[in-house]
Amino acid sequence: MDTDKRGIVIMGATSGMGREVARLFALRGWRVGAAGRRVELLESLRDECPDGSVVISQIDVTAPEASARLEALAQKVSATVYLHCSGVGYRNEELDPEPELRTLRTNGEGFVRAVGTMFRYFAHSGGGRIAVISSIAGTKGLGPAPAYSATKRMQNTYIDALDQLARKHRLPIRFTDIRPGFVATDLIGGGAGYPMVMPLHTTAVRIVRAVERGRRVKVIDRRYALLTALWSLIPRPLWVRMRI
Repeated sequence: MDTDKRGIVIMGATSGMGREVARLFALRGWRVGAAGRRVELLESLRDECPDGSVVISQIDVTAPEASARLEALAQKVSATVYLHCSGVGYRNEELDPEPELRTLRTNGEGFVRAVGTMFRYFAHSGGGRIAVISSIAGTKGLGPAPAYSATKRMQNTYIDALDQLARKHRLPIRFTDIRPGFVATDLIGGGAGYPMVMPLHTTAVRIVRAVERGRRVKVIDRRYALLTALWSLIPRPLWVRMRI
């Protein structure tokens, strides 16, 4: 493997944005550590990318052994960037407990486990960048998807806290919080019935660009940047009366 290449670990590289972003990084000459639960999808990603550019590891972020496997993968590709794309989300107006709790386990517990692991790894390996795919859903609580919007807000705040922590201890760790709107992935059934749906490839290109340029916060795209800015201005008594 070419030691001159930059190394990145991508969690959630089996499908959707994570898979397309992993493919793009590999094509751009990065060494990619691709991680996720479904090993057959990781193998197909490895097979369609340039020879030797992708190293795979089966990792479930909700499992206790995820930390050790993630650190081992980071070492294999000499990672200086970690991109967290793993996540689930459901429309759940009935508040069925299982989807809500599954969302908390993956987007909350799994997120903290993986991001915390890479924070500690970079703290002892000379530094790096932690990038996460959160969502515009973290801007305000969205009634149709309570746990999803709440966990995305938590992710935004967690990254802010780690940024402050790294600076307090003078650690060379930097952060990128990427907040897409609706993207045509399986997570939202390809986008049918959703407004302002963005193409997967176009979104992935913008994610790669945001990571390579070291953006601190990036809302994708301009329409959603304007929309979330307006959302932030809406008083809570008015927001809770809106039909989203």
